[in-house]
Amino acid sequence: MKFLAVTLIVHAPDPVTGVQKSTNERFREVVDNARLAEELGFDGFGVGERHERPFISSSPPVVLSHIAALTSRIRLFTAVTTLSLLDPVRAFEDYATLDHLSAGRLDLIIGKGNGTAQRELFHVTPEDQWDRNAENYELFRRIWRRDRVSALPRFRPELADAEVWPRPLQQPIRVWHGSATSRESVDLAARYGDPLFSANVTHPIEPYAELVRHYRERWEHYGHDPARAVVGAGTAGYYAARTSQEAIAAYRPVFEGQLAFQKSAGVEPVFATLEDFVERSSALIGSPQQIIDKVHRYHEQFGHSVLHLRAEASGLTHAQHRDSLELFQSGIAPVLRRDIPDPPFPWAPRLAEPERESEPERESESERVSGRISAPKRGPAIAPTDS
Repeated sequence: MKFLAVTLIVHAPDPVTGVQKSTNERFREVVDNARLAEELGFDGFGVGERHERPFISSSPPVVLSHIAALTSRIRLFTAVTTLSLLDPVRAFEDYATLDHLSAGRLDLIIGKGNGTAQRELFHVTPEDQWDRNAENYELFRRIWRRDRVSALPRFRPELADAEVWPRPLQQPIRVWHGSATSRESVDLAARYGDPLFSANVTHPIEPYAELVRHYRERWEHYGHDPARAVVGAGTAGYYAARTSQEAIAAYRPVFEGQLAFQKSAGVEPVFATLEDFVERSSALIGSPQQIIDKVHRYHEQFGHSVLHLRAEASGLTHAQHRDSLELFQSGIAPVLRRDIPDPPFPWAPRLAEPERESEPERESESERVSGRISAPKRGPAIAPTDS
């Protein structure tokens, strides 16, 4: 099993002390946490993308480029790239550049993104957001694999034998699909034979497990080898101590502060007590053995081989946060690495020859002649015009 530390770069008051750091301090904290994750032996570090309060994660390529310069081993993830909001050509330029600067340590997790404010900022509607996500991914994917691209997309200007530079280092980059509430992302991942990353943070396990099962069903429907399906999963919180009593006592102020913040924002909490949160959410709070047992219970439902933890203290003291992550790497991760297999692909940079195009990317003769395809609902949305 592989382990990521992930941040959405929330810029809000500390849930326990009420103190809010400056924007500059917050970014420095993100960089320090990435360096700590590499020092402690995590396999990846992820930075989210949001374009609304209370997040300051609107530019993951910039943040990850800085982290790339200060690290040497850890893989760098986006969590997620809100591709429904972006021009896929511009996104390709940013991430191809980052791919070189990181020496091929980049993985993308893409998704349509959440939040009304950021959708309105980019003039994306609830009616077209899924189609935009699919079309932008398909075009991004094609640009990564081909030196010249022609296409008649719906949501951006035509590309006519276009070259986009720089060409990337990895051939191709690995793209995961973030999954939270909808089957559209799940189906898109299965269609192209890509790994799935379940958000798994807001609700109990059932809705996430249902989407993972659907992913595996659609994976086989599209003719892929079931053994090659890969799932990652998030966690709603993490704190480990030598005993469960110590862990609960240390985390209680954090949970109560987060609960108060949710209520002040008018959000109805899914888990009203810490005990319910520990029992029914994906949060990993307790002794090492309790956490190991819980990951195994989730693995029975998901079959996941990658797990993410929060990269930041989020109300814990710096010492508590570091001690807990050290305990994860010394007393928890070795057991899970032994018990749960890694993903069935290399974790190193993908520098081989470009892969063979998958079925959805091969247009028929009639599609090449007609120039524009009427996209099937929730399916491929680009009209390829490649000769």
